[in-house]
Amino acid sequence: MQSSDKAARYLKSCESTFWEKVFTAELDYLLQQLKTDDEILSVGCGPAIMESSLASKGFMVVGLDVSREALACAGDAIRAVAASAEEMPFPDASFDVVLYIASLQFIDDYRKSLERTAQVLRPGGRMIAMLLNPASQFFKTRYDTTDSYVRKLKHTDLQAIEQSASVWLQTEGDYFLGIDGEELFPCTDPDKAALYILKGVKRHEPVAMS
Repeated sequence: MQSSDKAARYLKSCESTFWEKVFTAELDYLLQQLKTDDEILSVGCGPAIMESSLASKGFMVVGLDVSREALACAGDAIRAVAASAEEMPFPDASFDVVLYIASLQFIDDYRKSLERTAQVLRPGGRMIAMLLNPASQFFKTRYDTTDSYVRKLKHTDLQAIEQSASVWLQTEGDYFLGIDGEELFPCTDPDKAALYILKGVKRHEPVAMS
């Protein structure tokens, strides 16, 4: 199957009632975190489903993805840039917020990506990274499915990711969103929540890892 066909197939699958509920829950969370004048970079945006929704709310959004085929499905609501997360082609201090919507764990070198995140953020800028929680039943069930996207995950150690982020950002995290089959419910249990949301504010200076 060609890459363009894969992108179109993925976009079609996202139209299911289940994924629409997931995207709505994630969008509601983001809207509580964002400020109306935020200029946003979304890293690993794919076909930019969430990013287009943010743009429809009035946000200026740039979407970055390594796949040109996925970006071709993004439409015109956002500015789309084809590049790797490790080599974000933007000047320093370009954005108020950098988002990773279930994308950071799929990036080859997340440490380099986090370093670039801090560089492209303005002073006081924020990062919001939605991470899949490997301890959750949602993750385990999906992983047991041979062709599931979660099998492409490259990084599952949430603590290591947060520790790396803390070099560049003052971090905090929230467990978020319980998923049981097709049902969604509020959940902050580390063993049950499908997502761990890592948030950070850019430091004035990086700190050494302990």
